[in-house]
Amino acid sequence: MNVYLMTVELSNYPDYFDFIIRLLINMVVLAIVIWGIYYRSTHRKEYVFTYALMGIAIFFMTYLLAAVKLELGFALGLFAIFGIIRFRTITIPIREMTYLFLIIAASVINAVAHKNHLFPEVVLADLMLVLVSWAMEKFWMNKGEQRKTIVYERIEFLKPDRRLELKKDLEERTGLAIHRVEIGQIDFLKDVAQIVIYFSNVESNSNLSDYEMVEESNWTDH
Repeated sequence: MNVYLMTVELSNYPDYFDFIIRLLINMVVLAIVIWGIYYRSTHRKEYVFTYALMGIAIFFMTYLLAAVKLELGFALGLFAIFGIIRFRTITIPIREMTYLFLIIAASVINAVAHKNHLFPEVVLADLMLVLVSWAMEKFWMNKGEQRKTIVYERIEFLKPDRRLELKKDLEERTGLAIHRVEIGQIDFLKDVAQIVIYFSNVESNSNLSDYEMVEESNWTDH
């Protein structure tokens, strides 16, 4: 005789146990990637909020809807739908978009992988995603060169013979050891110019990257 609790048949406990195990694995992976790797490297709270909720939502939706037996086609279709998302208020930087793909991939894998492959294949896949993410952040991103686009008003320093003064002025204002400077668009009506500065990531981990500026201050060609 089957026993019911709140209309749930307790004889199906293996399915609920499988769901709980998958959920715990997914939560651990999300916590490590989002808080342990991404947030510690960037300190961007707004993306932490997005990644956490999206990862949990995708896991629940994928696991529950996978019961319709669409299996791989369903998972890949869902992955593609979420993968092409672009927030209309600001363009997602490449780095953050990569983490978005990682969160989606991990959540889908943990939700729809066949139960016979839950251990050790799924755990190994999650472990590889975590290790590669950590290694890239630790040994690549934090040692590379970062760029930032700024609006500069002292256009008299833009002359070729005053580049050293331009570099010195920018370093005094930003507090960064600038490697090189590129001059972009110049607006003589407003006496401002668009300048790209290059500096080491290690000097400014919490700064916004160039891609996180809102469409580069809506500059237009003149």
